[in-house]
Amino acid sequence: MDAVRVALLRDVLAGTRWPQDARRFALALRTSVVPHGGGLLLAGTEAYEPWHLAAHLSDESAWSGLPELAPTLVRHRVAAGDPAHLAVGLGRIAAARRGETVLLVAPERPGEGLLERVHDARRAGARVLTLDGGDPEVGGLAHESLVVGGDDEVDLDIVQHLVSAAAGENGRPPAGGRHTFRDRLARLADRLTQPPPARW
Repeated sequence: MDAVRVALLRDVLAGTRWPQDARRFALALRTSVVPHGGGLLLAGTEAYEPWHLAAHLSDESAWSGLPELAPTLVRHRVAAGDPAHLAVGLGRIAAARRGETVLLVAPERPGEGLLERVHDARRAGARVLTLDGGDPEVGGLAHESLVVGGDDEVDLDIVQHLVSAAAGENGRPPAGGRHTFRDRLARLADRLTQPPPARW
């Protein structure tokens, strides 16, 4: 989703908690991965693989100059012959250590095997963030979580767009302190989509 569409989405959701909550969660994500030089492991449940979020974070990583945001997609089923970037299985989460971050996207309760691996990663010092549907056991594993419930005005896909865009917005400015073209475009889009000032 490009900067203009994200700005329009934020405008539609103005007055709700979602733009601010997405920025808070994105800041937690960015501050988890950037100081350690990356190590972002992205996993979903057996029924929900977060391909979309992986693609958006990779794009944001490139556009913002933050290579640390590019995730490793961890999959429940890896087939022989899968390309290397699609051949990372659940064992990678259990092997996570201090300095790495596990981002779990769980619209429904994950299987016990995944929960155990995330718990192992946390015990070994990895930071755990969750985008989830409110399962208490998932929330109990997280250092930081963002819950999207069935009664909310948005769904998990919309929240993932907000989070990924916010994660890349405050990337490193280039030398000399200037902002990137994308930063300027995002600020312009935000201004263009603001309602006009009230006239009394």
